[in-house]
Amino acid sequence: MRNPIHKRLENLESWQHLTFMACLCERMAPNFALFCQMTEQEQAEKTYHNILNLVWEFLTVKGAKINFENQLEKLEEIIPDVNDYDFFGVVPALDACEALGELLHAIIAGETLEKAIQISQISLGTVCSLLETQENRDLSESELKSREEIEEELDLQWQIYRLLKDCEKRDVDLILSLRNEIKQEGISNIGIKIEQ
Repeated sequence: MRNPIHKRLENLESWQHLTFMACLCERMAPNFALFCQMTEQEQAEKTYHNILNLVWEFLTVKGAKINFENQLEKLEEIIPDVNDYDFFGVVPALDACEALGELLHAIIAGETLEKAIQISQISLGTVCSLLETQENRDLSESELKSREEIEEELDLQWQIYRLLKDCEKRDVDLILSLRNEIKQEGISNIGIKIEQ
């Protein structure tokens, strides 16, 4: 499904791309957390959150020294194999890991625009997967576009983009407020809420 935000992302700087990606990963985190709780993988849930917290630290603490290659290795160890599970929850959990992996690759390789577009697509894809699973069929683009869940996902991505594009320089307060707002709301892109 095409997302018109992708052309606009070209106008942002790399720190803005990274913040946009971190926001979407933070929003997908409850999907992975629920999967870990259902499959009793407490350590995997902690690992995911630790890696994501290090990304936020990298974005907000000047001169933070973090070995992201090392974090990528840790992430690879907790990525679920869809063939091992027969319930839908593994799909959004895998998407959450894939998105975080793309974010780490973006930091390591500096290719932030491509990765921002990819993560935007992954997050949207999770919502599409849920709707198609509920309907038990493939939905056309026009059917998907008319769904409230898709509209909400696109609106949220635009909202983050708009807040970021108005910044002249890296704004730590804005980055932290975006993170805190998503964490406090605690609702994922497919409506999952984990009680902390």
